Amino acid sequence: MRHICVFCGSSYGGSQGYQDSARELGIALVNRGLGLVYGGGNVGLMGVIAETVLNAGGSVIGVIPEMMVSQDVSNHEIQDLRIVGSMHERKAMMVELADGFIALPGGLGTFEEILEVTTWAQLGLHTKPCGLINALGFYDRLIQFLESASQEKFVARQHLEILIVEKTADALLDRFEDYRPHQLKKSDWAKSLRDRMD
Repeated sequence: MRHICVFCGSSYGGSQGYQDSARELGIALVNRGLGLVYGGGNVGLMGVIAETVLNAGGSVIGVIPEMMVSQDVSNHEIQDLRIVGSMHERKAMMVELADGFIALPGGLGTFEEILEVTTWAQLGLHTKPCGLINALGFYDRLIQFLESASQEKFVARQHLEILIVEKTADALLDRFEDYRPHQLKKSDWAKSLRDRMD
């Protein structure tokens, strides 16, 4: 792995612990020689993790759509800031640049981003690890909801296991280093569908 894409909030959140978690991840990336790919903003947890990596001498690639640049939320401290035409282009470029995906706490955009790249892994469109840093139990209810969706046979158990969850950056990155993608066969799809119909 060379670069990790981090999805996170453009807000700081309601607890200092969320900022601490972003800083912890930034330091962990630099200590492991991993570059940061992120949404290019200078606000909220996005700004915190980028600043942390930059201050520690790490590599940062920001990817931001033109509409956000015009709102003056782009991070001008980044040497490698890539401006794209749309949110779709932004996500596609981030996926291409990264070797793994991590979500810190965030809002609707963060949820959508990590769930989409996890879905792409489920479909075999990439074989890169996807994970959540469950800082202060932020993702507890999402994890419970996904478990419920699996129990109700909308999400197969092997697909649920694609999304790796840890409380700390180092624990999650350790699991990323040992990650072996699930090789889904066409027969697995058929069995998964039959199981959910029974």
